[in-house]
Amino acid sequence: MEARRSDTTIVVQSDHFIDEKTGAVVPPIHTSTTFARDENYELIGEIRYGRYGNPTCIQAENMLAKLDGGKQARIFGSGLAACTAVFETLRSGQHILAPKVMYHGAQKWMRRIADRRGIELSFFDQADPNALRASIRENTALLWIESPVNPTWDVIDIADAAAAVHAVGGILCVDGSVSPPVTQKPLEHGADIVFHSVSKYLNGHSDVLGGVLITKELDDRWEEINVIRNLSGAVLGAFEAWLLIRGMRTLFVRFERASRNALEIARHFSSHPLIDAVLYPGLESHPRHDVAKRQQTHGFGGMMSMLIKGNAEQARKVCCALNVILIGASLGGVESLVEHRASVEGPESAVPHNLIRFSIGIEPVNELIEDIEQALKAIN
Repeated sequence: MEARRSDTTIVVQSDHFIDEKTGAVVPPIHTSTTFARDENYELIGEIRYGRYGNPTCIQAENMLAKLDGGKQARIFGSGLAACTAVFETLRSGQHILAPKVMYHGAQKWMRRIADRRGIELSFFDQADPNALRASIRENTALLWIESPVNPTWDVIDIADAAAAVHAVGGILCVDGSVSPPVTQKPLEHGADIVFHSVSKYLNGHSDVLGGVLITKELDDRWEEINVIRNLSGAVLGAFEAWLLIRGMRTLFVRFERASRNALEIARHFSSHPLIDAVLYPGLESHPRHDVAKRQQTHGFGGMMSMLIKGNAEQARKVCCALNVILIGASLGGVESLVEHRASVEGPESAVPHNLIRFSIGIEPVNELIEDIEQALKAIN
């Protein structure tokens, strides 16, 4: 009897890859854009042209589908390309519901498609546990959520969200970029599609731009998403797919270390005199810690925010005073990053102006704590 392979083993061994010709344990990079046919004019493999994918991409997709417990995965050339493929399946007169605070790039696309397609769009208060259900409409076709919500780290009950939108015939798509399938699997809680920016924890080394969708069912909507990717040519390149596979091999140990570091930092600064609040679902003081603990079963990740005692200018000063932690966009890499989110998102941002977002990496935690301590002196 074949032994069951855990999720950890699947990523460490690149889905138990062994090259049949050479015995190599690392998947190769297939850079070909065209694929030959045999003497009967039948395709030798399953791909006929690079716009429909490549063997390296398929290897990564198979790994991701297994990790999230889905039927199939499709990787795109960017996270927003993946988001757009879902939005493109909507029709005039349908309704999108999303949280007020969320990834601003996806929110901009929602506003754009609503303005041009006759699609209704509304946002609910993600900090209010009752707001989501109260905002569902009879024509809600897509409920898009994050949990935890970036960058306030409010926690949304995925199972409750799924039940609410399914009751009106809509689907639930969960952005799991900040909470990868190491710890949270939205499909198991009722979600229909999971989205990840693979640039974040999945790759983990800040050197791949990409996005992925994983589906619970192979339905008509999923077929349409496949068509959209094929026609738009939004497939991930072979080299980037290979880097993603390589990055995923250390996903579990990276996430565990980042989670441990972040929890220690959150506890250290939770009562700091220069900080109003530390926003981190792993803290027992978090208002929805119980929901987070139920959904995030193996750690709360490295994402956290601090509300400093000060204004936007002072918050930016704290960011600029950091020496170890780098100022930069994105998240989920091995290096620790900081951002003043309101400045990045612009005047429409719903993020508090005294909020500083941290992506805690895998450096020694004492160095990170000391760096934040000295940077906070910039407030005075």
